[in-house]
Amino acid sequence: MSDLTDLVDRHVREGAAPGIVAALGDAGGHLEVAAAGDLDPDAVVRIQSMTKPVVAVAALRLVARGRLGLDDPVDRWLPELADRRVLRHPHAAVDDTVDAEGPITVRHLFTCTSGYGMVLDDSPLRCAMADAGVEAGPEPVTLAADAWLAALASLPLVAPPGRTWRYHHSFGVLGVLLSRLVGRPLGEHLREDLLDPLGMTDTGYAVPPAHAHRLPAAYRRSEDGGFVQVEPAGAGHYVAGQTADRSHDELVSTLADYAAFARMLAAGGVHEGAQVVDPELLLALRTDQVPAGAKDPAGFFPGFWESTGWGYGVGVELVGEHAGRFGWSGGLGTDVWVDPTTGRYAVLLTQVEMGPAASRLLADVQRL
Repeated sequence: MSDLTDLVDRHVREGAAPGIVAALGDAGGHLEVAAAGDLDPDAVVRIQSMTKPVVAVAALRLVARGRLGLDDPVDRWLPELADRRVLRHPHAAVDDTVDAEGPITVRHLFTCTSGYGMVLDDSPLRCAMADAGVEAGPEPVTLAADAWLAALASLPLVAPPGRTWRYHHSFGVLGVLLSRLVGRPLGEHLREDLLDPLGMTDTGYAVPPAHAHRLPAAYRRSEDGGFVQVEPAGAGHYVAGQTADRSHDELVSTLADYAAFARMLAAGGVHEGAQVVDPELLLALRTDQVPAGAKDPAGFFPGFWESTGWGYGVGVELVGEHAGRFGWSGGLGTDVWVDPTTGRYAVLLTQVEMGPAASRLLADVQRL
């Protein structure tokens, strides 16, 4: 057995997940695949926040063409977000607000500094987000894209645009913006402009019903260490024939598809001789873009900002042996990282909600 196969086998035996698939590759085309447990190598899985790098690349392609500017106000396409109000302080009542100092820009969406995002502590805004159906959590989004944006727009910003990093929602907003910019569902644009050229034929906003058998169940850990099913195999939100209203949603993908995407990033944005991402924009994507003053320790899990920055849709390692390595994880135990120095990359897929066992698995793959 290879080291990678041995690693995923061991973690399945130790109960990290019922099934694990993983790939290690490099920009030159070498690819090693390993699978263990009940997850097939060609399974179509919910990648959740690993959607963010894909949407970021799709948006940067429009920037490179001059159709979108990083400092463009987003209300040009999203009039719902004009004239924003901002909480006087993060725990203020939702009607205790002041005028925003300026508009939300496209750059603010890339860098998660729009003023919208997850609220981790108990506050009136968190309750209001839950009531409006826009609180981020483990359950799939239920509102259609325009309704979701309208609900979000009914709420104040937690901080002025550009002032504070808050995770998640900015990329849903970016997805809606891209859909309106290109004048069609984002899934259609992604398919034609990015996914098909990279050979990512099984990536999209849902699994077509004809391929529902390839979607495994999703799980979370129970208190006794077992697994509790939270989403069914072959059914539910991520099996759909039409996805026109999902521009704010998260993708499904496969190990082979996401490895192709990661290889393109590892190769300097090049796929089969074609420049997919402009080199300067790719450099910006993998460079920490968040000012020190915006890195609120209360805005994410403890210790995140001690060693990590945020580029355009990816985390960036800032210290240690692998400084410069970049990538991101999904909440159902998925992960990608790319090392621009060595040209190596890794993709890891499970379907178990993040927790200590999944974190150890991710760390072991990264060390390998």
